[in-house]
Amino acid sequence: MLNWLYHHVWATRLKKAVTVLVVGAALVGAALLVPQHVGGPDHCADGVERHGGECVGVNGSGYDFGTAEITAVSGAIAEENRRIDGEPHVTVAMMLPLTPESRAERRQLRSDVQGAYLAQYRANRAEQKPLIRLVLANPGRNYGQQARVVDDLAALADDEKHNLRAVTGFNLSLRATIDAVDRLTNELRLPVLISRASADELANAERRGVRPRFRGLARVIPTNRQQAAALAAFHRGLRDDETVLVRDTRPDDVYVESLARAFSRDEPGPPGAKDQEFTSPSISEPGETGNDFSLIGHNICQSRAKVVYFAGRPVHLRLFALKLAEVPCRGKRYTVVSGSGAATLEQYMSDADWARLQGEPGAKEPTVTVEYTAPGHPEAWARTRAGKGADRPAHLTEPQEELARLRALTDRQGAGDIGPVTYDDSRTMLVHDGVRTIAQALFLANARAPGAVPPRERVAAQWPRLESAHRVAGTSGWVCLTNAGNPYDKPVAVVELDPRTRKLAFKGLGWPEGRPQPRDCVVPSN
Repeated sequence: MLNWLYHHVWATRLKKAVTVLVVGAALVGAALLVPQHVGGPDHCADGVERHGGECVGVNGSGYDFGTAEITAVSGAIAEENRRIDGEPHVTVAMMLPLTPESRAERRQLRSDVQGAYLAQYRANRAEQKPLIRLVLANPGRNYGQQARVVDDLAALADDEKHNLRAVTGFNLSLRATIDAVDRLTNELRLPVLISRASADELANAERRGVRPRFRGLARVIPTNRQQAAALAAFHRGLRDDETVLVRDTRPDDVYVESLARAFSRDEPGPPGAKDQEFTSPSISEPGETGNDFSLIGHNICQSRAKVVYFAGRPVHLRLFALKLAEVPCRGKRYTVVSGSGAATLEQYMSDADWARLQGEPGAKEPTVTVEYTAPGHPEAWARTRAGKGADRPAHLTEPQEELARLRALTDRQGAGDIGPVTYDDSRTMLVHDGVRTIAQALFLANARAPGAVPPRERVAAQWPRLESAHRVAGTSGWVCLTNAGNPYDKPVAVVELDPRTRKLAFKGLGWPEGRPQPRDCVVPSN
């Protein structure tokens, strides 16, 4: 019995020892196989690391951040960067979320990046210097990791190899976007040019003798307030009781907040219906808003409103228009009006959507049309009637000629294969004009020392010079900057989604000041 017990205990201990050895060997093997940075950031590409499941950072060597729609144009940027390597140049960063989820948003991103590259390509083949190296900076979804990327940009600004001298992009008006612009301009003294975000909170106020909120900030897109003023000038004579405001109350979306304020301007006549509010779950998710829109639609039906101002994102704008069209309202017709954020709404529309907006088949007028301000449109200059031949004003002919040059370049693929280029959504045009404006500021800052690299403060000091003789003839219109860095009276294209043709139709130009820009774009003192 004792002998059996001795052998049993020894066998048990031997099994435990073997188990420990096997487990230990497995752990050692795993340690050899697993990268040493487990628990830390993963390397995605040069200058880009994975944080929170996203590849964030700055890259100019062709990395597409996992978005196939920009693979071709990212490669073209890398090729152009390699071409100028070794020559005096500065770096310009394009900062915007580079991993959108929906197909429509990925196509929009392609247009943004194409516009920046085309401007880089053209600037580097002009006589202006210095040359431009373009990099893409991904701050994560909804600019959620912008602080990391701003750190990266600060390092590039201090590195004499890169000489970062301007940051552009900025396609979403969010609190995180404001934080990024605030630090870039006020702490790092880096010039920033906003090409897409239209919220008034991302603009300096036009006040004499007052320090600007963002030092070194410029814009090429009119603010929401300016766009609303242009719409009001375009639609003269609307009474207050003929309009109603539908607004999203989701916090931290400064585009929506700014647009709602802009649409709340006083109109003549008796008061109309109160604001109709809803709260969306996010920029790109409808959530339960469809139920809210059905209820709101019935209330609007009982009012005298025929024009609905919509302060919300494109996903919710589309759903609202469809729900409004479903409300039986004694043959009432509506125009839903929104801001430049709706510039890609057409990409979300299906055949069934168009049919619902049309209403009764064969009706002369659709039940709902959607109208919005686009910061640019390819038909704007040719279809605006103002003079003939030599009498045609320069604020129409110069942008028309500039757009023709750009289209000729993309039509013949002179800048290489960068994927299909579209102009109707205005993104390619506007971002192109933004980088062209930066190139003009770099040239003026560098004019006294060709081939040298101007300091960042001198680049920012050129924004107010970009008017009159130094105006930028953009494809989206003249860029003539005020002392606050805002575009003066820059026109917006009023466009309409027409359910009868199922196309985006250009209706006309709207001017924030109620009249076209002055001759030669001399910005007035007031």
